[in-house]
Amino acid sequence: MSTTVERVAERAGVSISTVSRALRDVPGISAATRKRVHEAAEALGYAISPSASRLATGRTRTVAVVVPLLSKWFFAEVIAAAGRVLSREGYDVLLVELSTPDLREKFFAGPRLHGRADAALVIALQLAPAELAALQAQGLAVALVGSERAGASSVRVEDRAGGRAAARHLLNLGHERIAFLGIRQEERSPLGGVPPAERLLGYQEALAEAGLPADPAMVLAVENTVDAGAAAMAELLTAAESPTALVAASDELAFGALAALRGAGMDVPGDFSVVGYDNHELAGAVGLTTMDHGVSEQGSLAAGAVLAALSGAPASAGTIEPRLVVRHTTAPPRRLRRAVLSSQN
Repeated sequence: MSTTVERVAERAGVSISTVSRALRDVPGISAATRKRVHEAAEALGYAISPSASRLATGRTRTVAVVVPLLSKWFFAEVIAAAGRVLSREGYDVLLVELSTPDLREKFFAGPRLHGRADAALVIALQLAPAELAALQAQGLAVALVGSERAGASSVRVEDRAGGRAAARHLLNLGHERIAFLGIRQEERSPLGGVPPAERLLGYQEALAEAGLPADPAMVLAVENTVDAGAAAMAELLTAAESPTALVAASDELAFGALAALRGAGMDVPGDFSVVGYDNHELAGAVGLTTMDHGVSEQGSLAAGAVLAALSGAPASAGTIEPRLVVRHTTAPPRRLRRAVLSSQN
């Protein structure tokens, strides 16, 4: 006898209609009954048609993940982590890339997700109040990664603390001429600029705590690419009083800085120290000291927040504290090492 809804009902001790409603996640069934029905269906290898379930409930079992760029490592990692959590709960992922201002404007101008998704997970886009309202008007639960808005769940990183920790690490090693390489906010860019700006503030606060004057010549903002990081590092090395260390607002910028330093014949960390920000998958391979801000954790937490919102939970706010990962690109400046050696002789 083939597996049928009747056998599931008999095994679970409920009516056929209760089996149908439980497997389609229709409200009005106790958690215990729903669990018993799902266990019976799983044991018998019975699965309701997803399309039938969606038609019956009016829910798509889909979460739209909205990002400014799909090509960057950070976004790929957040999406992958969120996708794993959503998939375990039976949700599909719909990817939406808003890579230009025009695409962003068109996306929020109409009900683009109505009937296509139950929720929106928005990554690294600083939503205007009207943009958030446009999503919620479509009946979507909303969670944000990297920003906060009243009425939406969010996951953000304590980026100012991360910037302070990166600079303090170099200060504690004895560096005083510390540069900062930030991410430039292009005009009309769809990217949000809050996290890089917070990292810069943390760097500035650490210098102030150490009683060191802020030197505008030691702060550059460029496109977030390896090539731009290399060009900026080359520019810093030509300064009248060049730095001995660098805090980069991303690991990509740090990778470029390392290439420029080594291309100039400088030893890292013998002649120069570098701290990145991300803990990119290649950071360990090149020995980069960096700030780990839980990229995968951001995706997992945000997916959990979306699922909670879909179940009717109130908006929540989660935060992640970056941690310093010390590898092989930071050391005391050469002058201090020489002084230590001299005192030992």
